[in-house]
Amino acid sequence: MSTSGAGRRRGTALRRAARVEWGPLLRTVWPTLVARRLRAIPLTLAAVGLTLAFHFIQQQPWGYRTVQNIGSVQAYEHLWLALLRTPLSLFVPALDLPVWGALAQVLVVFGIAEICLGRWQTLLIAYVATLAGTTYARIGLWLGPDSPIGLSEVDKFVVDTGPSAAVVGLAVVVCWRYRARFTCAAVVVAMVVEVVFIKNNLAGKEHVAAVLVVLALCAVWDRWRPRKPWDVQYAQGRTGP
Repeated sequence: MSTSGAGRRRGTALRRAARVEWGPLLRTVWPTLVARRLRAIPLTLAAVGLTLAFHFIQQQPWGYRTVQNIGSVQAYEHLWLALLRTPLSLFVPALDLPVWGALAQVLVVFGIAEICLGRWQTLLIAYVATLAGTTYARIGLWLGPDSPIGLSEVDKFVVDTGPSAAVVGLAVVVCWRYRARFTCAAVVVAMVVEVVFIKNNLAGKEHVAAVLVVLALCAVWDRWRPRKPWDVQYAQGRTGP
């Protein structure tokens, strides 16, 4: 009997913790999706469509070079060319990873961010996170392989991370805004663990750069904006511009 009671208490504590962690976020996302369905996430659907289209095109013998020319960013290129390609690079999936994983990430994270933050803020944060990774690649090459955060010469020919940096950046911002502290910390720790213990490659380091930049922006936002519960401030599910 005592074991059963302890189990119920643990279950109640877990439910309470889940409500504290994700309740404000769900109270914004779920009613908006129920009321507006796919009309709530037009930007997300466009992003998924672009990602799928770029994946299909770059798999064709005639399409790979076209996609590289309009949406591939590499650190050896001139900065102005990288900046010109960066907006579309958000939607070019990596060739060595399953495209369905990228599509699922874009659908879920972009969709939640679009409802919680609005279309234009979602697009801006996605662009800033991707640009942070692109900028880091150039700084890392300048620092060189002798620096703990530097890059080797071969990294300048590696294609920048596609939608993943934008996804990570948006996830961190949404968690920060809605005070999902443990989820936000988990995303940050996962990015660091990826670089330190799993894949110490350019993409992983760009993810960390994106996380650091958006965390800094979140801290500035908190200092600038009046403090109030984010689930109240964003309860209307701003999906418009």
